[in-house]
Amino acid sequence: MAAEGAGAVEARFPVMGSTGHLLVTGAGPKLLALARTRLAELEALWSRFRPDSELCRLNASLGQWVTLSPPTVAVVRRAVRAWEVTGGLFDPTVLPALEAAGYTRSFASPAPEPSSFAAPARAPGCAGIEIEDDRVRLPVGVRLDLGGIGKGYAADLLTEELLAAGAQGACVNLGGDVRAAGSPPGADAWVIAVEDEARPGTDLAWLALAEGAVATSTRLRRRWRRGSEEVHHLIDPADGTPADTPVATVTVVAAETHWAEVLAKAALIAGPAAGAVLLEAHGVAGLLVTEDGTALRVGPWERYERWIPSCGGTSPAPAG
Repeated sequence: MAAEGAGAVEARFPVMGSTGHLLVTGAGPKLLALARTRLAELEALWSRFRPDSELCRLNASLGQWVTLSPPTVAVVRRAVRAWEVTGGLFDPTVLPALEAAGYTRSFASPAPEPSSFAAPARAPGCAGIEIEDDRVRLPVGVRLDLGGIGKGYAADLLTEELLAAGAQGACVNLGGDVRAAGSPPGADAWVIAVEDEARPGTDLAWLALAEGAVATSTRLRRRWRRGSEEVHHLIDPADGTPADTPVATVTVVAAETHWAEVLAKAALIAGPAAGAVLLEAHGVAGLLVTEDGTALRVGPWERYERWIPSCGGTSPAPAG
């Protein structure tokens, strides 16, 4: 339901298998409605659970060139680049491993637990993926999952489009992947609440950004039973199994949401020490929280942390 107040309009709604929250300043409900339509279009392009999506068409291409829309080419290009710069810790080719672990249907559409599972397999990686103008070709046997970058890139894209359409400011939150830019309502910064994944309904931190992005990756959500064990959706590309790491949650502050999302996932898979080194190397702020509740701040995290926020009466955009 959309709500209007102090120069801002907002809406919360289901999208991309999660909850979306849009907060826009200097614009009316019409622009907000157009934004919701745009997100629905992007979900229809990138969902691996829709047989008619561009992603599914690409995954079924059997080594042939596939002509795709500009947003899809752009997100695939970014996914391949993310694989390169993280040394393969972020890998969009883990789709067969996700399916082998039992993640075959959207969490938005509960389904019976699978009765059997395939053996895990190492992710093939992106080395053989070709991109030329509006075409992409995947090697035979390579299929992509955009779940680790799609919401972040959608938040980036939509925020830029809202400002180009005349909004004074925009904060787009897609399941905890947040992009904020322009003028916030009644304050000098956008205030983002990061949920404590170990204690749902409570906040781990409140962050203040003039503009930028926040994304959280956690293995405490999207869990299911695989026979006698509980598994999660964050796959270690090295062996194709759910990542076995003491890190439970990673939150990253960066300039762009898809980049924050990529680095949060890569740092979680890498583990505490290597994950911290990765975030430091890329010059971003991060918070790594381990199973025992230990919090490791990386980079300029304290620059953004605001425990007692002042935001002109406007609630922070939940980022969890």
